[in-house]
Amino acid sequence: MKAAALFSGIGGFCLGFERQGIKTQWALELNQHAVETYRANVSTPRIIQKDIREVSVAGDDLEPVDVLHAGFPCQSFSQAGTRSGFDDDRGKLFFEIIRLLREFGSKRPPVLVLENAPFFRYGDGGAWFLRLQNEIRKAGYWFRDENAQEIDAYKFTTLPQQRVRLFMVALSTDHFISGRFEFPKPKSVKAKDLSEFVDFDNDVDEQYYLPKDNRYYHMISNSAKGDRQIYQLRKYLVRTKEPGVCPTLTANMGLGGHNVPFVFGPSGLRKLTEYECLALQGFPKDFHFPESVPWAKRYTQVGNAVAVPVAEELAKFVRKRLATGRIDDGEDRLRISA
Repeated sequence: MKAAALFSGIGGFCLGFERQGIKTQWALELNQHAVETYRANVSTPRIIQKDIREVSVAGDDLEPVDVLHAGFPCQSFSQAGTRSGFDDDRGKLFFEIIRLLREFGSKRPPVLVLENAPFFRYGDGGAWFLRLQNEIRKAGYWFRDENAQEIDAYKFTTLPQQRVRLFMVALSTDHFISGRFEFPKPKSVKAKDLSEFVDFDNDVDEQYYLPKDNRYYHMISNSAKGDRQIYQLRKYLVRTKEPGVCPTLTANMGLGGHNVPFVFGPSGLRKLTEYECLALQGFPKDFHFPESVPWAKRYTQVGNAVAVPVAEELAKFVRKRLATGRIDDGEDRLRISA
């Protein structure tokens, strides 16, 4: 089975699907630093660094695939963002996905997987989701309310990060007689050991530590309830997470005070390292950032990524559904073994 990625970032979606044998044939990403990280870690035959608005199926020789997945920009759809929806230029990029699907024509991907902020489903009184639903249907796909589900990494995987995202799966009307899709089920949530992901016992480089005269140091120290848990700055507030729980890692956590996760180490209060954040997103231990990628950009890349184990869980069910694809007369259109 073959997949392709739009807005691939550093490859969280791709790595998760590849763990289920769905290999990425090509990926599209505009950001140069994200492309550098992707190339250093994901063995995709082709990574295209280009604005999606300048991409075409024929002009860029895009190979037909079984699955197209895309975590399209969520800033205008997030509850904490601008809430400008499709009026925002970033929100309009969704329609580029639809354009490419139409350009594929009869060779369009049998399965389309989209990811965005949970608020997408409710924004503007539900109008955003309804418009997405209509556009996907007009492009030749089955898609109903049941084809979208919120998935929390904490409840659906072994990761200790509370990370809720909306996943949407549409099925081509040329390949399936219905849009029925079964999503993963939540797992039995047990207490999770943060020390498997965060090093509480050893010092890290001094660049991660806050000076003791820093105002944030005092804010967090005054709110601290334990030394083996994560504290998150939310502008002028300190959010204290219960032991064993990591808050949602965000794209702006490396840019200043907002949403930065902190822990107490042997030498004081420090930020989580970018590699601890990678671990909390489920990236493999050998995943690394090239030296050319700036420190702050690394946090942005992690915060923008799809958690790898979540993508893997979803890929299990995508693979299963692909294996049962049929057209109306019962003849196999997809001859793919389970």
